[in-house]
Amino acid sequence: RYSNETQHKVTISKPFYLGKYPITQAQWQQVMGTNPSLFKGDKLLPVDNVSCYGIQGFCLKLKDITQAHFGIPTVAQWEYACRSLTTTAYHFGNHLNGTLANCDGNYPYGTDNKGPYLEGTTPVGKYPANSWGLHDMHGNVWEWCADLYGEYHSEYIGIPIGDYNIWGHVLCGGAWNCHAKRCCAHSRLFISSNPPFSFDGCGGRVFLPLDS
Repeated sequence: RYSNETQHKVTISKPFYLGKYPITQAQWQQVMGTNPSLFKGDKLLPVDNVSCYGIQGFCLKLKDITQAHFGIPTVAQWEYACRSLTTTAYHFGNHLNGTLANCDGNYPYGTDNKGPYLEGTTPVGKYPANSWGLHDMHGNVWEWCADLYGEYHSEYIGIPIGDYNIWGHVLCGGAWNCHAKRCCAHSRLFISSNPPFSFDGCGGRVFLPLDS
């Protein structure tokens, strides 16, 4: 673990839905009328190159269309869904070299066997889902979360949201160009929210409270 990935107690107090896949370019185009992605092509490719404000704007428009309270998950909610009750580095175990998730297989984790490096995003659902049916929780694109970055404390009660400070919003899950270690369930990346910043590894998936 990196120094900002300290284990701590969390209670997920309310049920929720999370998108089966990251938001695709086709879905983004249908809602927003644009496609900011650098890796354009297959309609099932995840949208990339979106900022935290961009993903929030998508959720607001989706809310207007559906009258449902769509948003993005907190880090705690995201990691809970990613792990699907597992305690390993990935929902499929403690090894990754680019065969079970889209990452840079030249830098494997938990094994010395190097794997593929595809140098771009892959269509959602290409890799096995976790036990709750969620695909691409590791690799492909980083996923924006609702938290602003803050250091973890020894314990949290409820669903934590990071401390509000200058560091910016948090992303989880790693991306196509990450070393396998960066794609672990607990991995966090934080980048500037002011000005809004995006790159070709930034995407996300929708969150919906169960009582919405």
